[in-house]
Amino acid sequence: MAVTEGDGGLRLLGRKLGRNWLPVLIVSMLAGVAVAELGTTYMPALLWLCAVIAILAVPDRPTAGADKEANAVSDADEPEVPGENVIAGVRAGLAVLDTPVFILDGNASVLFQNGAAERAFGQLPAGAHISARLRSPGLLDVIRETITTGQPNQVEHSERFPSERVFIVRIARADVGEGAGPPFYILSFRDISELRRIDRMRSDFVANASHELRTPLASLRGFIETMQGPARNDPKAQERFLAIMLDQATRMSRLVDDLMSLSRLELRANIAPDQKVDLVPVIGHVRDTLLPLADELDVTITLHLPDRPAEVQGDRDELVQVFQNLVENACKYGQEGKVVDVWLRAEAGRPVEVSVIDKGPGIPAEHVPRLTERFYRVSVADSRSKKGTGLGLAIVKHILTRHRARLIIKSELGSGTDFTVRF
Repeated sequence: MAVTEGDGGLRLLGRKLGRNWLPVLIVSMLAGVAVAELGTTYMPALLWLCAVIAILAVPDRPTAGADKEANAVSDADEPEVPGENVIAGVRAGLAVLDTPVFILDGNASVLFQNGAAERAFGQLPAGAHISARLRSPGLLDVIRETITTGQPNQVEHSERFPSERVFIVRIARADVGEGAGPPFYILSFRDISELRRIDRMRSDFVANASHELRTPLASLRGFIETMQGPARNDPKAQERFLAIMLDQATRMSRLVDDLMSLSRLELRANIAPDQKVDLVPVIGHVRDTLLPLADELDVTITLHLPDRPAEVQGDRDELVQVFQNLVENACKYGQEGKVVDVWLRAEAGRPVEVSVIDKGPGIPAEHVPRLTERFYRVSVADSRSKKGTGLGLAIVKHILTRHRARLIIKSELGSGTDFTVRF
């Protein structure tokens, strides 16, 4: 053992001399000059020995390779954080997305969530398990499967609170490469609630439109077959049947016209009108147009108009259609009250408002929120007897949406109904 330790010391001394040969050589040359000048070897030899010892005592600077080895040893000693270095670079990009995104570790614990995820699902503390907020068994099974297999997955997920929302949820593994830590997982949510709502509306629309058209078509077919058969030689029956057929054909024509109006409005829903329209003459024109209907129903239309113009930004023809629909409905469904009041308010510093108020039987509260739905009727028989298509208020809603205006409906049983348009 002693021989080995001595050999190791000699090798270390030899490496030191090899690395510092130039300073030792210079000191030796200076010592030789001193011996020649002084004529003695004692003092120069002592100084030479001290200088060599000092040179050998200076610690060596580590090489680049030694630095790497030392860093590797140090990194190996530090605890490994899952993808921390990579996550730090990813966070800034995910933070600006308007799509909810979570970063999960291998235990499905939350490492990061962006602002959209906080708004959609609330804030989860770092390190919390994703099931603390999302408890859908199907979604959790997909997350576990991806963490186990490493294969991307997606599933449809529904949220009921605070409102019904539908998401396509996708989870995928993010490989960070060797030496950067274990992988993490990106959980992203794509909101398809609006698409689902549009699909449902489209299905309802097709079903309702088909139903509305089927009834008059069946009537027309039945009367035609009757006139071709049993009533072939009965002029009085033919006259009565032709009157009914004309009424049914007119109903279908009104329905098709309303459907085309809705289609045109949907195409321009995002284009706000840019013209100035004075509502005073518009309301007067609507009253004049509906006077024959009001006289027939024994209803008085009373206008309450300001003394000065009431200008709004809009399309005149569409606004005429809005108020004509509202006043016509008030005359038909509120005719028991005998009076329809139309108020136009245009006060300085306040929104322009038009209120159409009848004194009829009113509308039950449970029906009010659904009045602007397509084909929705409080009473189907009453609506059809008054030649309604069930699309009038839906058209009003679409026009007012394009005009950036609101329709406010207030009704009380036995006291009438108030439809207010606020610009």
